[in-house]
Parts: sequence; C-alpha cells; structure tokens
Amino acid sequence: MGKVIIGIHGLGNKPSKETLHNWWRSAMVEGLEKLGKSSELPQFELVYWADILYEKPLDEKTEDIDDPYFINEKYLPGLPDFIPEENSTRKKVLDFIEEQLDKLFLNNDLTVNYSAITDMVIHRYFKDLEAYYSVDCLDENDIMCQARKLIRERLVETIKKYEGDEILLIGHSMGSIIAYDVLTFMIPDVDIHTFATIGSPLGFPVVQGKIAAEWQSKRLVPPKLKTPPGVKIHWYNFADLRDKIALIYDLSKNYLPNWRGVVVENFIVNNDYRTTLEANHHKSFGYLRTPEFSKVLHRFIQEKSTIQKLTSRIRAIFQ
Repeated sequence: MGKVIIGIHGLGNKPSKETLHNWWRSAMVEGLEKLGKSSELPQFELVYWADILYEKPLDEKTEDIDDPYFINEKYLPGLPDFIPEENSTRKKVLDFIEEQLDKLFLNNDLTVNYSAITDMVIHRYFKDLEAYYSVDCLDENDIMCQARKLIRERLVETIKKYEGDEILLIGHSMGSIIAYDVLTFMIPDVDIHTFATIGSPLGFPVVQGKIAAEWQSKRLVPPKLKTPPGVKIHWYNFADLRDKIALIYDLSKNYLPNWRGVVVENFIVNNDYRTTLEANHHKSFGYLRTPEFSKVLHRFIQEKSTIQKLTSRIRAIFQ
C-alpha cells in the first residue's frame, strides 16, 4: 500500500496537462520547503478535464496579452514580504451573508428558491459549471451534453487506478464539486484517506440544491448532505475569506459527518498568489502553498500507512 496525491483542477481553460501538473507540484513543494519540511512528494497525478470543454489549452509561449490563449496567471513563487491579513471583521460579515443566502435561496428540503436567478448567474459567469449541470440537451452528440459524464469518468478512472493505496484527493474550485459528486454518487465504496477542498463553492445554496436534485433524479429522498461515505480519516476545507468562490467558508454548517464520523474541518487561510498586476485569492497555487495546507500535506506524507502500522505491531509482539 503506497501513498498517492490526486488533484482535480477548477473552472476555465488551462495550460497543457503537463504544465499544470508541474505547477501544482511546484506549489506543494514550495509550501513544504517554507515549513522546513521534506519536499519529496509521493506519486502525484492531476486529473485534467479542460480539454473536454476547450479546443486547445492556453499557451505558455504566447506573449500577446490580447491572444485568447495567453496565460495571465502562471505559477509564480510567493513573495517573501507577504503579510497575512487579519480576518475577524470580514469573517463576521461573511457569516451574516451566509445566513441570509441560506434563508433566501435554500429550503429545508434542499430545493432552491429563485432558481431562474441562480441559473442566470451560472449561465453568465460560470460556463463550465453550466455545462456540468446541463440536463436538457437537444443534441446528445453535443459535447456539453456529455460534459458531466466525461469529466466524472476521468476522476473515477484515476481513483480506481490507485484503489488500495492511501489517497489524498485535492479538489480546487469546481474540481471540489466534481470530487464530491464522484465520491458520493459513483464510487461511494472506494476509500479515500483524506479529502481536501481548496477554494470550494460547495457551501453555496445553488450547489447544495444541485446535489440534492441528483438524489431526487435517482428517485431517492435527498438526505442531509454529508461527508462522502468513502472518506476514511479527514475532510479538510481551506478557504481564503477574500476568495469570492469560497465565501461560504464553513462547510461544517451544511455537511454532516458521514457514517464513519468524519466531519469537515475548516481552515481560514491567506492565499498569497499575485502577479505583477494584482492578487488572485482563488488561485490554486496560492492555496497549495499555504502553511495550513502544507502541514496537512506533510502529515499525510509522513504518517505511517495502515500496512506499516500493522507490520510494526506484529514485530513488537514477536520481539
């Protein structure tokens, strides 16, 4: 039994799979090095799905900022003079906003009020998410009709490849929705040692409503939302309070423990990603090198596997 890290990216077109894989890995190594920990990672695989929705990837070599394939936000190491922000006031405001959003948009049975408004927002600002949630298709050969199936199948295939290993599954942004859905609806019996969500929109009423609607589509009464059943040890959620996609930062209010008793553990972090022009508090690279995430990553890497623990106990008995 080995250890494996699986990541799944979020919204929008991306650079090539190889490039994005290397940038995620570099961000994780950077975070470990800042903690003074070993920078050696176990097997890491990135589940890449941008090519399902986009004809070709963003191009590292493109220098024209007006070119649609220009990369605005490449991987950049964190600045040494970064000062974490004090968040107590912002946290109080966001707590109030969450309470009001739930009251306004989410019923007790997890159906969504004013769905026309939420669908309009998704259509205008989140095209990838609209394709993922698309159910009414006039042309079944349209890739948008197949998007959810194809994206989920890629994650299922990757997880099953490492079934039996101890898996740390990282979902960024929309990738956290895909990961949650796959672990809940497609492979609920596959064990995941640690589930980590970064910059996740899973707290938004519309996303909770979509999850509940999938239960209903299976002619099941939607239960209270819970930690996916296969998550064995931890579900960690990392949110920067300035990240507009992760404004609902405390997922423990919306997701109950699974049958194993695994609860969501929330971490408020400071995402330090910025280009020469501006900061992006939603960027995956910034999340992957925060001290809070790096500590979780280091603990996962260093912790003895189940097999190692069992072997140590057997040796102790016969010594």
